[in-house]
Amino acid sequence: MINLMYVVLMAMLAMNVSSDVLKGFTLVDESLNRSKDNSNLQNEAIYKALDDAMKLNPEKTREWYNKAQKVRALSDSLYNLSENLKIRIVKEADGDDGDIHDIESRDNLEAATHVMLAPGSGQGSKLKASIDTFRESILKMISDTVQRRIISDNLTTEVPHSAINLGKNWQEYMFENTPVVAAVTLLTKLQTDVKHAESQVLHQLISNIDVKDVRVNQISAFVIPESKTVVRGGKFSAQIVMAAVDTTQRPDIYVGNTLLKVSNGHYETVCGSVGDFTLKGFITMKNGNGELIKREFEQPYTVVEPSATVSATLMNMLYAGYQNPISVSVPGVPANKISVSMTNGTLTKKGNGQYVAVPSTVGTDAVFTVMAENEGRQQQMGKFEFHVRKLPDPTGYIEVVDASGNKDRFKGGRIAKQSLLSAQGIGAAIDDGLLNIAFRVVGFETVFVDRMGNAMPEVSNSENFTQNQIARIRSLSKGKIFNISRIKVIGPDGIQRTLPSSVEVIIK
Repeated sequence: MINLMYVVLMAMLAMNVSSDVLKGFTLVDESLNRSKDNSNLQNEAIYKALDDAMKLNPEKTREWYNKAQKVRALSDSLYNLSENLKIRIVKEADGDDGDIHDIESRDNLEAATHVMLAPGSGQGSKLKASIDTFRESILKMISDTVQRRIISDNLTTEVPHSAINLGKNWQEYMFENTPVVAAVTLLTKLQTDVKHAESQVLHQLISNIDVKDVRVNQISAFVIPESKTVVRGGKFSAQIVMAAVDTTQRPDIYVGNTLLKVSNGHYETVCGSVGDFTLKGFITMKNGNGELIKREFEQPYTVVEPSATVSATLMNMLYAGYQNPISVSVPGVPANKISVSMTNGTLTKKGNGQYVAVPSTVGTDAVFTVMAENEGRQQQMGKFEFHVRKLPDPTGYIEVVDASGNKDRFKGGRIAKQSLLSAQGIGAAIDDGLLNIAFRVVGFETVFVDRMGNAMPEVSNSENFTQNQIARIRSLSKGKIFNISRIKVIGPDGIQRTLPSSVEVIIK
């Protein structure tokens, strides 16, 4: 009963960790969708400006207008493919009524794998090919080396080199055994990157058009933020520009009613508190006729608390002396920019965000401190406390081989004498569905009953049956019973203990 209660508790704790992580993906997806929608609004404004310019001066505008239409077709194709895949993955998990904005089976690990990687029908290779085509086509239209690098990095389909990724292609790396909510978030990020790349090309195209001849009264103000979600203590940075500018004159930029004293339109402010904020102001400049044009701008952004996630991979607590797997992540920060320290034990990095924690003292909490590199400085992203427990008692067993040659752990009940005699001794392990931890047996006792009803104990000082014990077993007839008790074991924590339970054996 105690073991059953332990299993239920472990499952409940594991579910809590999973729920927190899945909720984090949902919040990131919502933020990405807001960013994507804002970028789309900016892009549509530029397309409208190009349409108007084409009507006013088609001869001068046609080259840039045609390129913009090509960019729109490329962007819409990849964007719509990503949207269709999100819908298919969610419906695969939730059924035909599945809604990408209200996912029920967020932790489903099979839906994304089936849609993206199923033999013959998987869409992963098609998506990869579409990304490669879009990326190479867009890069041919971008001359700025910094933007080329950003777009190339955002839309890369190369698999990072690491031991856990060995042999995987891009689609397997991205979608194999990926929860539905994570797969949807990855596709939303792709859509955001597509809109960003589309925006960069459009801004370059529009800059080739003379504002006096083409834009006339269609001048619009835009705010281009580097990020619309900022960690408290970080900086909110944005580029405030018009859709097209005359290089011989610069507009006056006002944030609120204060003139921004910069020549390149770069605005920056330190974010000291969390919450939702709006950057508001206006731009003024003279058109070709000498008339003063005023355009207002408005850009919302969010400042959030520093956050990180530290979770025990197998359980929601740590065991002293045992190598506990730990996962560490910080939303929006690459793993190579994250560092982790631990109290009451040792912490060893094993891979991309993966660690092994070995606590020292039972009853003393282990505290993990997560640091991340933010704008060239180290910032604390959070502290996480885990209770340290002693490993639970294992269960004794006899390793036998069934009729098919498969090894099995006999933990009590009826067993053939020959199977019993084929076993050399006994073992012990925690084997409850969550953990599978072997213990070393250093001794045990068997108790037989003779014909007169007298108990005859036999002691082994190792994991193996003694010759006397084997002889006793060989003499037993069908239906006879003996017990294996006082099993002494040493676990990976180095603690020796005597198990309170016994193994009852009935000869069949």
